[in-house]
Order: sequence, then C-alpha cells, then structure tokens
Amino acid sequence: MTHLNLLVGGPTSEWPDQLTAGKVSGDWIGVDRGTLRLLSMGITPLVAIGDFDSLSASELTQVKSSVSDIRQAIPEKDETDTELAITVALKEYQYDRLDIYGATGGRLDHFLANLWLVLKPRYRQFAPQIRFIDRANTITFYLPGEYALKKEADKKYLAFVPLEKVDQLNLIDEKYTLKDEDVPYPISYASNEFVGQVGHFSFKSGLLAVIQSRDN
Repeated sequence: MTHLNLLVGGPTSEWPDQLTAGKVSGDWIGVDRGTLRLLSMGITPLVAIGDFDSLSASELTQVKSSVSDIRQAIPEKDETDTELAITVALKEYQYDRLDIYGATGGRLDHFLANLWLVLKPRYRQFAPQIRFIDRANTITFYLPGEYALKKEADKKYLAFVPLEKVDQLNLIDEKYTLKDEDVPYPISYASNEFVGQVGHFSFKSGLLAVIQSRDN
C-alpha cells in the first residue's frame, strides 16, 4: 500500500515520536507552516500549499526558493489550507492512503474543521483513505460495511465515533459490545478496548470515525 503524507502547521508538541525522529517514510505535501518544518528536517515536499499567513516574509522566501511547486492561496477563502492540500493530494496524486500530521492540538476550530471535512460530499468517498495521526491518537474513517481492525501496539483505548446518524452499529468482539445500535446523532463511544489483536465491527449507514489512543 502506497501512502502520501501531509504536514499541517499544528503544534510540534502533538507530533508522534516517529515524526519527531524523522522516521516517517514516503512523500510529503507541506501545508502552510508545515512546509517550513519539513524543510527544517531536510525534507522537500512535492507541493507547498496554503495562504502562508503564519510565515514571515523571510520564511516565505525560503519556502519559495526551496520548493518547486507552490500553491499560494489568498487568506480570505472558503476552504481551509488543509482542505486545499487534501484536494490536491486526492486529485493529482495516486496514493492508496493519505496520512495527515500536525492537524490536531492548538486551535479547536481548526481541529473540528479537519475532523469534519470527511463529511463534505467531495471528500466523503475518500474518507477511508484518510488518517489523522498525532502523539497519542490515530483517527481513521469508515463508510458502511463490515471491518476487522488491527490493534496498534502502543495504543490501549478504542473509540467509535459516529459523525452523523449511523444505523445498526455492531461492536462485535471489543471489551464493550453493541448490537444493531441505531445512533441518531454524533456521539463518542469512548474508552472501549480491544480484547485481542483484532476487533470486528459493522454498520449499515452513515460515516464513522474510529480512534485508537493512549494516555499522554
């Protein structure tokens, strides 16, 4: 499975250890200040995207002199920088998965915009390809179906988060189970856990986020 990485400009304190150590493999797209941080790690992204309003004039000059493909937007726009980058990643690059770093922590409005973007019609079909990864969490997204989810070795907790109305949610072999649960509104079934190394779940309609997490 091939994957493309995005680095958004969220706080570095939320980076997972492998990113801090520069051990994340694959190609990159830089989003706003995330581009500058990639360059500081010796990584030249395929594309740099954003309004770059968080960069000083000298920092923006550095980005423009280092990255061959710059997509600069005006600050007053209808899409977030992250959305602009995801659109480019999905439309112009043929990767199986899109891993997004730096999209959590910091401003809560930015995080919610990132979490809910999969509900937009233009991204919905691609939701299963998108992951948000930070120091303590991995967030994945699922469309209706039956699934077997592998436990991440460093994560203890498991949460099932309907982002909209979900019908017939089944948590089959987790610590806390559900049987054909109709969920009429967004909610977090938090602090569940794997029983073994694989957990099975299914649902008939809606869009579901699944979070594997650990204590900070």
